[in-house]
Amino acid sequence: MNYRHAFHAGNFADLVKHAALLQLLARLTRSPGSLTVIDTHAGRGLYDLQGAEARKSGEADAGIVRLMAAKDAPEPFSTLKAAVAQLNGGGELRRYPGSPWLIAEALRPADSYLACELRADEHAALRQALNDRPNVRALCADGYQVAAERTPASGRALVLIDPPFERADDYARTVETAAVVRDRNRDAVLLIWLPLKDLATFDGFLGDFEDGVDAPTLVAETRIRPLTDPMKMNGCALVLVGAPADFGGPLEAVCRWTAQTLGEDGEGRVYAL
Repeated sequence: MNYRHAFHAGNFADLVKHAALLQLLARLTRSPGSLTVIDTHAGRGLYDLQGAEARKSGEADAGIVRLMAAKDAPEPFSTLKAAVAQLNGGGELRRYPGSPWLIAEALRPADSYLACELRADEHAALRQALNDRPNVRALCADGYQVAAERTPASGRALVLIDPPFERADDYARTVETAAVVRDRNRDAVLLIWLPLKDLATFDGFLGDFEDGVDAPTLVAETRIRPLTDPMKMNGCALVLVGAPADFGGPLEAVCRWTAQTLGEDGEGRVYAL
């Protein structure tokens, strides 16, 4: 694969995904009993916002830099803002945390985390970022397969599916993996991230997901511009299975603020599938 998240770290889609992830982890770690987290496409864990990739794209400037300076960001962003500030020592924004760093920081000693990254160079950086934590493993492996085979058959689990959607089969494998995970463990929570480019592709995915995954599902859309040019990433979506009952409100606040503040004629909405 040629995808490099370093070009996109801290962009609007990361803000939506990571704010939702941290809100979800906060709820799951408040409950008794250990939690298993599996991350299918972990990336390198930490990103240099002063690096050549980030500076070339400018996406962090239009995303996390604006969020950190905003006075009107809704409360569900507060945990992400605190995590970014902590990582940067309260000073200049030089680094941005990927999902692995955020997950590892949020988990309790009894919880466990499997972070999967198929690229050897990204996996090496991921292992360094996670710093040999005793309850964390970074695997150089196919994350879809790991989630399908290693989601615990019982107990509490969260599976994050966040592929780059560079491969033609990413949409199909996402549906297949979600179906297997829920068949293995009916209590497993799934958080799936997708790009929004054109409506036909997204509607097709949702139709396949509804047919393949028999579970109550929440969909959150963040459209930063109308879906008129399929060559652009016009937004992002989150698909959640097993989300807490009170999760829709905070999630909608995140989507709407991001779409309306960082977008052009943007809109955010949350609905049940």
